[in-house]
Amino acid sequence: MPDESPMPDESMSLDTAGAASTPQSGWQLLPPRARRLFMLTDALVLAVIAAFASWIFSEAIDLASPWRFAVLGLVLGALIGMVTGTRRQRRTQWLLDGDGFALARGHWWRRETRVPGSRVQHLDLKHGPLERRWRLATLVIHTAGSKMSAVSVSGLDAADAERLRDRLARQLDHDDDAL
Repeated sequence: MPDESPMPDESMSLDTAGAASTPQSGWQLLPPRARRLFMLTDALVLAVIAAFASWIFSEAIDLASPWRFAVLGLVLGALIGMVTGTRRQRRTQWLLDGDGFALARGHWWRRETRVPGSRVQHLDLKHGPLERRWRLATLVIHTAGSKMSAVSVSGLDAADAERLRDRLARQLDHDDDAL
């Protein structure tokens, strides 16, 4: 299935919190400063995995200095992680409308998750040390059901995350009052 969602480009505008948005669709992009968080986390994870895999591979084929290959794997993993982190940040979008919350991720394998307002149970905001440094937050939307009982959106602008939490909570309160 081709990716029909607009990707960030020069036609995007910035909202009041500095996050890019696509005016024609309402989808919001993560703020540009979230790229640092995504690059760092992806680089660390892939560097450790690549270093370990390189060391194991060099030991398996009995090379003289497996540590050199581990260092090479560490560097290559970090570089690849920086690229994947940048792409992950650019290809994550969210939408909040009257029906609920939607999250779209990916490029080749595009995954869209829709959480109707009536399914929201409670909401959490998480602020790790790096997120606090870059004024970012992770919004966790806990839902009714068992398959995917929570949707987590990391890299949100802290002010946007608070507004999303408050608006979804108001929708939840409004739905409870209607019952």
